[in-house]
Amino acid sequence: MTVRVDPTNSDQLTAWDGDQGAFWTDHADRFDEGAARYHERLLDAARVDPTDRVLDIGCGTGKSTREAARRAAHALGVDLSSRMIEEARRRAGLDGIANIAFEQADAQVHPFPEAAFDLVISRHGVMFFGDPDKAFANIATALRPGGRMALLTWQPLARNEFASTFRTLFAAGKPLPAGAHPFSLGDPDRVRALLTGAGMTDVELHAVSEPVWLGHDVEDALAFMTARQASQLAELDEDARARVVQAAREDIARHLDEHGVRYASAAWIVQAVKQP
Repeated sequence: MTVRVDPTNSDQLTAWDGDQGAFWTDHADRFDEGAARYHERLLDAARVDPTDRVLDIGCGTGKSTREAARRAAHALGVDLSSRMIEEARRRAGLDGIANIAFEQADAQVHPFPEAAFDLVISRHGVMFFGDPDKAFANIATALRPGGRMALLTWQPLARNEFASTFRTLFAAGKPLPAGAHPFSLGDPDRVRALLTGAGMTDVELHAVSEPVWLGHDVEDALAFMTARQASQLAELDEDARARVVQAAREDIARHLDEHGVRYASAAWIVQAVKQP
């Protein structure tokens, strides 16, 4: 399948429809568990109504789409990753959810039917656009007048220990990798400007903070994080790689409690309404 993609998102398509999307698909349950305490917060903010037609942006393997569909008339999930979309369809089928659909699409340019949805949601899926002004304007056209938006986005990297710790550790003194896309919507003023520019009103951001779960125990979490940062580790020689892995093991051990390995994180719940 050929996906219509904005040129500014071509690198994202390469990543999410390639190795990155495959990794997230293979570890879907772990990623869902890691963000589980934010999941309910997003759904509470979305206030899904039984008559709602819901659009889920950056749906991944479809956890948020499935939960929305259980509460709504219909839900559509879109994502750049064909692997994740396939897995989302499989899981919806296993759950017997009929009022649901998934489509591989770049939400920045996808021709959504105008005013077709009552609610747009996204669980950490709207921070990756190459041209966010264009993306949110396109997404807003899919909302009916008076329709709602409920998004979950990360606060700045410095407030997210689960990411900043491992970025620093695995860089091993080298410059940190470019492209902090997961944290691109950490500035509330920028979020408000993007959404109001797209025709949204009543934009509100609510700070939420929950621990991110990384594994059952030290070695479980370490295996996951070393796999996730494999490209950074591959750039190190054998001795440096061993030192980095040991430092990560020690840091992870300090974050082990009765619930497993957990690191601090901070996010925004973003709510807005389409102008009548």
